[in-house]
Amino acid sequence: MTPRTLFLTGASSGIGAATARAAVAAGWNVAMMARSADRLHALAQELGPQALALPGDATDLAQQQEAVAHAVAAFGRLDAAFANAGRGLVTPGTEAGVPDDWRGMIDLNILALLYTARVALPELRKTRGHLLLTGSAAGRVHIPGSIYGATKWFVHGYGGNMSEEMRRWGGRCTVISPGMVDTPFFDEAKPDKLQPEDVARAVVFALTQDPRAELREIHIMPTN
Repeated sequence: MTPRTLFLTGASSGIGAATARAAVAAGWNVAMMARSADRLHALAQELGPQALALPGDATDLAQQQEAVAHAVAAFGRLDAAFANAGRGLVTPGTEAGVPDDWRGMIDLNILALLYTARVALPELRKTRGHLLLTGSAAGRVHIPGSIYGATKWFVHGYGGNMSEEMRRWGGRCTVISPGMVDTPFFDEAKPDKLQPEDVARAVVFALTQDPRAELREIHIMPTN
């Protein structure tokens, strides 16, 4: 049986890198996109022939299109796409915030996610595949003045809409919604919170469900 293939963005560290490792361990091929070429190539070397490094900027539609084309050329198919790239703000808030910083975050958290869906869907239709989106606990509650949280509200709403669209042709969409995770997203380590591997296991769990079952959201919170 031909191994299934996962394309993922934000793959060079944190949740993305942990997901690449977990997917390869589960028998998947992984096509990994991120801006950090050095870290991405090192991860691909670690994971072996089941991994393909695709350095690029997820906020560039043409670069994502090219990355997916390379993934399909290398592995022959695309079974899942994980729009995982995202970031927060340097200075939070509306009055204190920096509009250019807002734009950079929105470009990554919203537009890049839409680009992943756009370029992957034609291939996912062929395999009745799976779209996964990194949401957040911040997209399920109201946080005073949080613009970052508002971008994740978009992700949760869009994920539900895509579930309704994709089910028409046998596809699935899952929002992966973690609370605080100990990743480079934060300036200081959070060792008592979720680890990237916790989230990666949830991704693989969603991917490996029977095709008749769609997990529309997996919400994970640290016990501490």
